Amino acid sequence: MEKGEKLSNLRHTLAHLLAASVGDIYKFDKIKLTLGPAVENGFYYDIDFGSEKVANNDLQKIEDRMRKNLPKWTEWAHKEITKNEALDFFNNEYKAELINEISERGEKITTYTCGGFTDLCRGGHLKHPAKEIDPGSFKLDRVAGAYWRGNERNKMLTRIYGLAFETKKELDTYLKQKEEAEKRDHRELGKKLQLFTFDEEIGKGLPIWLPKGNIIKEELENWAKETEQKWDYQRVTTPIITKENLFYTSGHLPLYKESMYAPISIEEENYYIKPMNCPFHHKIFSAIPRSYKELPLRLAEYGWCHRYEDSGSLFGLMRVRGMQMNDAHIYVTPEQAIQEFVDVIKLHEYYYKILGIEKYEMELSLRDPNKLDKYHGEEEDWKLAEEMTVKAMELSGVPFKIVHEGAAFYGPKMDFQIYSSVGRMFSASTNQLDLYMGKRFNLEYTDKDGSRKTPYIIHRAPLGTHERFIGFLIEHYAGAFPLWLSPVQVKVVPVRDKHNEYAKQVFELLKENNIRAELDDADLNLGTKVRDAKNNKVP
Repeated sequence: MEKGEKLSNLRHTLAHLLAASVGDIYKFDKIKLTLGPAVENGFYYDIDFGSEKVANNDLQKIEDRMRKNLPKWTEWAHKEITKNEALDFFNNEYKAELINEISERGEKITTYTCGGFTDLCRGGHLKHPAKEIDPGSFKLDRVAGAYWRGNERNKMLTRIYGLAFETKKELDTYLKQKEEAEKRDHRELGKKLQLFTFDEEIGKGLPIWLPKGNIIKEELENWAKETEQKWDYQRVTTPIITKENLFYTSGHLPLYKESMYAPISIEEENYYIKPMNCPFHHKIFSAIPRSYKELPLRLAEYGWCHRYEDSGSLFGLMRVRGMQMNDAHIYVTPEQAIQEFVDVIKLHEYYYKILGIEKYEMELSLRDPNKLDKYHGEEEDWKLAEEMTVKAMELSGVPFKIVHEGAAFYGPKMDFQIYSSVGRMFSASTNQLDLYMGKRFNLEYTDKDGSRKTPYIIHRAPLGTHERFIGFLIEHYAGAFPLWLSPVQVKVVPVRDKHNEYAKQVFELLKENNIRAELDDADLNLGTKVRDAKNNKVP
């Protein structure tokens, strides 16, 4: 068994141990167990506690019960049962929903039992938990609310999160990193440093940039625009709303509909707020006749996009509904595609080097072989796009891995994963080689021999969205931005009141030279003013 699989099985086993221990304390006939998977860094279990309230201060007694029960978890036994047997045994609406779905798919219904506890499960455990789990290697982390199946129309359940690693040493190392990461939480720092806010009256997941945060956003955007100009990109601007037929042409309707805002009826036609820029850029390509001499044609836009994310998945700036994306689409001949893709990777590396991001890798998402009906396009185009993307990734020299799920409906998808200064991983941007959309939009250019050909398209966004990328940078820098990005670059602090007039002259001189400065001439002692400047991370 590989290390990754063993760790996943350990975490899955502990999710069951958590459920069993909760049942011991709160009584199985008074709670309803739902499901509990292994996740990154640990596990969780979603439970309907009825009228019982469970909070973070209850976790220690549950954790203690888990350790008390662990020696009795000597070996797993599994059993195949019928749908009716399963419904009778579990007797709660959540398990019933899962059982009915399993039955409808024609799959076997299996239970797993260990330490006297039986759960609905398809497997993936440590065979002998008592022998294989270090009692010090796991810890219950926190209690949270979670809608059943992630759907806000369903009942809110109690989710208990746990952390788990193979050894206590690994857990302790992670806890130290987590403690440091919590100090860098972009939501708390964003509030403290007055960078951004959210307002329920405006809407969930719709960030509002405050003046200081807007400076960071504009500095990043200006830098990207200057860089892209040097790399021969041309800037365009497209509408934020469009007739629905554009998204039928692209195939986003109906396949992407769940992630789009509801249509707006205008003059008896449906319009959608755009969730992405690509269909608009394709229309720009087709607006005038194109020649091979123009290719690669690089069209860039910091365009507004809005996507519907369910409330449960929203998370500060990291997961929002309104976003501005460092977007571009590059139209190339087949011969240019690989080198242009390599150049896009190099552009990522350029940005990361300037920002002090030292660790990063790529992940190529291919089709899920069990859900091939999700994807459009011809098989030969899929295979060619996959081969060319892998070739470009190999040529770049950047480490990468391949996973067999997560591709876009029209082609393989490559993501850059970046790591902050405390080791937290973020998915920064998506890059794709697309052999599908050119055909959908009837895009053509005149080749050297006078024939009409369809361009390949590269979708790229090295800085991702302002929202997610700045959220990452807040945590990466712990709010202490480098001088060029800092909202306030210099704080002028007079030592005494009699120095205020001269301090004001210094402040005005800095402003005249486009240096972002603040003057603190408040009637406070010097120590308080200096402490305030430090707390606000002024360089």
